[in-house]
Amino acid sequence: MVFRSHMKRALEEARAAADRGEVPIGAVIVSPEGRVVAAAGNRTRELNDPTAHAEILALREACAAAGSERLPGHDIYVTLEPCAMCAAAMAAARIRRIYYGAADPKSGGVAHGARVFTHPQAHHVPEVYDGISGEESAALLKTFFASRRGNGDES
Repeated sequence: MVFRSHMKRALEEARAAADRGEVPIGAVIVSPEGRVVAAAGNRTRELNDPTAHAEILALREACAAAGSERLPGHDIYVTLEPCAMCAAAMAAARIRRIYYGAADPKSGGVAHGARVFTHPQAHHVPEVYDGISGEESAALLKTFFASRRGNGDES
């Protein structure tokens, strides 16, 4: 099977989140056959839900479609390094591979911070690939936060 990145779709979800006033993060989950089964952008403000990160929403959608709490063989593409909550949820869902764009030294949970998958308590350790469309993902976040600071909104 030839590798095909789905980061373009994740970036579209991130841009849609920004248009809604949400932090621009997008996620896409792909089946073992390479079919997109879920896509989401952040909706924490819209839903008044601190867990409504793009990754969590995509996991919920993909699990509902699969009729299972586990997604073995599935891959996730996300524009920003997942936080500890999202990384733990991906482990619980048994995601096969995580592809992410920009690193998140402040709140990341994969390569930074909690480093969820390095702990002995990690029930499942997916393959992780970083830097996929990283510059574009980082630029989207930087532009979003710069525009918020200009409006007095420190999101």
